[in-house]
Amino acid sequence: MTQYKSDTEALDAFVVKYNELRAEIGKVIVGQDEVVKNVLIAIFSKGHGLLVGVPGLAKTLMVNTISKTLGLSYSRIQFTPDLMPSDIIGTEILDENRHFKFIKGPVFANIILADEINRTPPKTQSALLEAMQEKAVTVAGTSHKLEEPFFVLATQNPIEQEGTYPLPEAQLDRFMFNIWLDYPSFEEEIRVVKTTTANYVADLKVIIQADEIIYFQDLIRRIPVPDNVYQYAVRLASRTRPNTPSAHPWANDYLTWGAGPRASQYLILGAKCHAAVNGKYSPDIEDVQAVSTAILRHRIVRNYKAEAEGIKEEHIVKEFLK
Repeated sequence: MTQYKSDTEALDAFVVKYNELRAEIGKVIVGQDEVVKNVLIAIFSKGHGLLVGVPGLAKTLMVNTISKTLGLSYSRIQFTPDLMPSDIIGTEILDENRHFKFIKGPVFANIILADEINRTPPKTQSALLEAMQEKAVTVAGTSHKLEEPFFVLATQNPIEQEGTYPLPEAQLDRFMFNIWLDYPSFEEEIRVVKTTTANYVADLKVIIQADEIIYFQDLIRRIPVPDNVYQYAVRLASRTRPNTPSAHPWANDYLTWGAGPRASQYLILGAKCHAAVNGKYSPDIEDVQAVSTAILRHRIVRNYKAEAEGIKEEHIVKEFLK
């Protein structure tokens, strides 16, 4: 790996690598620039992402493409009602010498796509969420460390709710970003159809290796933050908490619960990485605002009044930012 003389030189190199990544991913993924940006910010911030979108919007292809350009191992787990925790983390078997041997499950990869995580019962969901938090799994009293970097991108289908097990709010809090994947524009969909109905195969190059990713993750943590940005992030999170001294009027009117301290932490981490990818050496309030919707939308719980009036989480967050 290249040795850098200073953190500012390393940040300049990070911007170059990030732009190369975006260009390489763009060979396969048409549009969805904001989604790709948030996924990459989550990876370089050591966070995890929850991707919400209807079927057919290339969620699996996106994660597979990103893993190839990052030079990382990739596993896809299709969550179903009969999936067991051992199907994710692995299990012990008795080998030919009558010794117990641990067979690793698909969670032992750098990038995990947890497809339709709300289709499996809470017991299986929690097995993955433990791995996300601890970066390790415990089987038969033995802890097995997961290889770094480790990133989980879980998907949810917002249409079908019958026969699903929605993630509890406490478990949703483990995800740094809730990323909404929308339909492509008319022109983008034409490009998608042209490339996917011909025999075009993109030749993807590895832009960055695992050791570089770990280095840049640590670099993001070292970025200095002004006190006023810390104060803004904490104030923004506290405004979401109803019936507290700093609560925003909309929080009192439309929310049952607000965001906890983890939201403040992720607002700062996300702002650091957002500043870095835009060539800045320190984040400002605009960087906090840029990542706030994806960080806060799954950490606030609307009440009946908000649901009855059709007020979405995004509208409430925008009101907090005013």
